This record gives sequence, structure tokens and C-alpha cells, in this order.
Amino acid sequence: MTEAVKSTTINPDDVANFVKIAEQWWDPKGKFAPLHKFNPIRLKYIRSKIFEHFGLEAAEGFDPRAPYKGLRMLDIGCGGGLLTEPIFKLGAEIVGADAAEKNVKIASAHAMEQGLEIDYRATTSEDLQAAGEKFDVILNMEVIEHVADVPLFLSSCADMLKPGGIMFIATLNRNFKSFAMAIIGVEYVLGWLPKGTHVWSQFIVPKELQDMTEALGLKMIDETGVRYNPLSDRFSLAGDMSINYIQLFSRAG
Repeated sequence: MTEAVKSTTINPDDVANFVKIAEQWWDPKGKFAPLHKFNPIRLKYIRSKIFEHFGLEAAEGFDPRAPYKGLRMLDIGCGGGLLTEPIFKLGAEIVGADAAEKNVKIASAHAMEQGLEIDYRATTSEDLQAAGEKFDVILNMEVIEHVADVPLFLSSCADMLKPGGIMFIATLNRNFKSFAMAIIGVEYVLGWLPKGTHVWSQFIVPKELQDMTEALGLKMIDETGVRYNPLSDRFSLAGDMSINYIQLFSRAG
């Protein structure tokens, strides 16, 4: 009898692309320079929405030095830990998970250098789900366009979200403008990322993402675009969702 093939979210080609440049995760002038520039915007948006959703400032025992204390979070597709570390420093209990073992080793080594005991794991969303993991907040940032099975990825993440929890999903829109800017511009003209890092057909239209996620029992409560200004060399939140965008979903309590 032929054994059934287990579904997986791992895209070997995409994982291999990131492994090749894993040593550069914490180099602000390396291949991940765009993420270093983008990171402050991501962190500010995440903070504002977590504060708003959970009413943190009004909570008893609120500590502004560790505002995320008491929240369990997952940074799925954490890479080298660019998001995981600053969120851990704000008091969260956070799991940083990535399918690439080399990424996890880089993230763990950097955390140890800072004296941070972060729970990093070389694993997938489906394996975390199978282990019964549950989280108040899931950070699903710039990873969904790199997975092999989007429905499996979304369903496994949604299943891990606690009642009353929220999940951030950041990704790339699929249209001519995103092809021209995020692939031709970023990979071929500017050389910010290695050629082949992104596959345009794997980009997701916002309405598609909303429909898939809401079909899993979540509700979209916010969305925003992200814009890059080449003159100031800075990213900012914007109403324009034609290239990068973030959607925020909640599970009823």
C-alpha cells in the first residue's frame, strides 16, 4: 500500500533562496536592508493595533516597559528574528518559527549575543498546530507569498489563534505594478534581493486573502497599504495597497 504524502507549507526553492543569504539577516546594509528600513513601520503598526485590541494601557498592572507581558505570540516565518527580538523585549512570550534551520540558528545566535532567551524553533505552522499550540497574537509577516500550500498555511495559523486573538498578515498584492516594483525594481534594478526571491504568481490580491481567512472563522478588522518613498528612502503606511499591504484579523472571543 502506498503511503499518503503529507501536505506541507514548505517551498524548498524559497527556503533555499533565504538560506543562501541567511548570514546577512542582521546586516542593515545587506540583502535584508529593505526589511531593516521597513521594520520600524511594522513594529509601530503592530504595537498600535495590539494596544487598541487588548486595551493594554487600561489593563490592571500595565507596565509601559513591558506592555506585552501576559500575551503569547507567534512570529511564523521569523527569519533571523528582526521582529521577534524587539517584541520579546517588550515583554511578550514569543515563539519564533521558521522552516529554514539556518535562519533559526542565526536568530538564536543573535539573541544569545543580546542575552535574550527566545524560544526559536525550526518548524512549520502545520507542525505547531499539530502540537496543539495556541497564541494570542500571530505575526504572519512577509511569509505567505513564500509557502507551498497557502490554504494549509492559513488554516493551521487560524486554528492556533485563541478566542479574542488577532493575526497580522503582511504580503504583496498581485498586479502589474507589484510585478514592476517588487520584482523588476527590487530584484533586477536595485538589486536589494537576489533574483528569484519572489514569484509574482504567488502574490495575493487583498480580497482573495480576506475571503480565504474569513472562511476560516476570522474577521478582518483593519487593513493598510505600505508605501516606499525613494526620495526619503523610507517606508510609511498608506491607503495605497497596490504593492505591499497588511491585513489584521481577529477571532471572536
